[in-house]
Amino acid sequence: MKKIINIAVPTSAVVAIIFSVAAFTHTNAATPEQSPTPVVAAAPVAQPVDLTYAAEKSLPSVVYIKNTQNAKTQTVEYSDPFEDFFSDPFGGFFGRGQGNGQGQRRQRQVQTPKRVGAGSGVIISADGYIVTNNHVVDGADELLVTLNDNKEYSARIIGADATTDLALIKIDAKNLPAILIANSDDVRVGEWVLAVGNPLGLNNTVTAGIVSAKARSMGQGVSSMIQTDAAINQGNSGGALVNASGQLIGINAMIYSQTGSNIGYGFAIPTTIMNKVVADLKQYGNVQRAMIGIKGSDVNAYVDSEKEKGNEVDLGTMEGIYVAEVVDDGAAAEGGLQKGDVITHIDGQKISKFGELQNVIAQKRPGDKISVTYLRNKKKQNVTLTLKNEQGNTKVMKDADLDVLGGQFRAITDSQKEQLNIGYGLQVTKVSGGRLKDAGVPQGFIIQRVNDQSVKTIEDLQKIVKEASKSKTPVLWVQGIYPTGKKGYFTVPLEEE
Repeated sequence: MKKIINIAVPTSAVVAIIFSVAAFTHTNAATPEQSPTPVVAAAPVAQPVDLTYAAEKSLPSVVYIKNTQNAKTQTVEYSDPFEDFFSDPFGGFFGRGQGNGQGQRRQRQVQTPKRVGAGSGVIISADGYIVTNNHVVDGADELLVTLNDNKEYSARIIGADATTDLALIKIDAKNLPAILIANSDDVRVGEWVLAVGNPLGLNNTVTAGIVSAKARSMGQGVSSMIQTDAAINQGNSGGALVNASGQLIGINAMIYSQTGSNIGYGFAIPTTIMNKVVADLKQYGNVQRAMIGIKGSDVNAYVDSEKEKGNEVDLGTMEGIYVAEVVDDGAAAEGGLQKGDVITHIDGQKISKFGELQNVIAQKRPGDKISVTYLRNKKKQNVTLTLKNEQGNTKVMKDADLDVLGGQFRAITDSQKEQLNIGYGLQVTKVSGGRLKDAGVPQGFIIQRVNDQSVKTIEDLQKIVKEASKSKTPVLWVQGIYPTGKKGYFTVPLEEE
């Protein structure tokens, strides 16, 4: 669970407060005959909310996820601080390398320990698709899912997105109790909700609270969170936030805490964003992220900051998004928006704060069109924008992971190093389609450099592929050697022609 607070108020205490207020109102309300002053009508007596139905409906759909990261041998660099004082003039005879007076860096093998983490997930389809947080499954060598009835399944990752902190995994099972998904845009501040998950190793736990705020910006990848005071702790990550009908309205993702445990508020990713991310991961393998192409802030925040500088500002409104910068070649620039404009509506929907803008854009894909209403010099104007991707166009962004290459890889053995007189490389052990097959890279080929970067581990290759996929020229220039010792060169486009 990310640290970015919750308060556990017993339900009985909340009910007691409700009844106490109601009783106070009843005993102190005066009738018109008793008082010559105007009388304010007493509020209707509040009824306690029965959340047992919501718990019964949602608990079977929430699972426990165990993330196992196996022990690994890694090569790390280190500097010997004593080399300058104890350099070995005999060329390493006494165990140290030759001192050069510069504290040269060395390499050594270290064994990382086996690590086990845990979180929660939500079944969204009867055929085994489960939504959770990216940070719950990140780095996993093995994923074990335990259902509410204690049945266990191995899971595989369909796709994950660090920006929204969402991941889609799947287990091979049928007739699972999929949760009903509600539209999080319909959620109202003040309505009762349940947080369902596996906090602190306590499986199948339900906590209650209310929606404290919507479209909350947290400075993270997702800037449109549902804020709740339902108690959320470590292990709740990836679990369900449900309404009083037991329908999913968000995926619990983080707490805001100075202690790492529940002391105030928690935050969930709304289902409007979740639905779009899940659809993208299924169809494309990664998220098709649309960009409006501006930088800005809430109007009230901008006005306050200017007042602190001694400047008086009148934008004609105190609600909306102040455009502080228009990104070159972005959708907003193409549509003629300028610095100083104030965005007030998107597709007819009122936009009061930045989190609301983020929520709308997060549901779009590159190429989608939006209608923008904005103020310029206090005068209302309208424009239709075509949203773009991070590369400044409307093309589909291909999967940035190694799956796009359609191959399997392993580090070369010591005998291969000796036989071919090379120090490192990744051998292509299988070509099953994808970009490698299209480019003619054969099974057995040893990759040594990609885009002028050394490739020693699978992690090296994965990093290079992701970097290349975000560049204006998403291409891999591959250099390596055949098992016969012949050198080879390939150009591997990451996008379809």
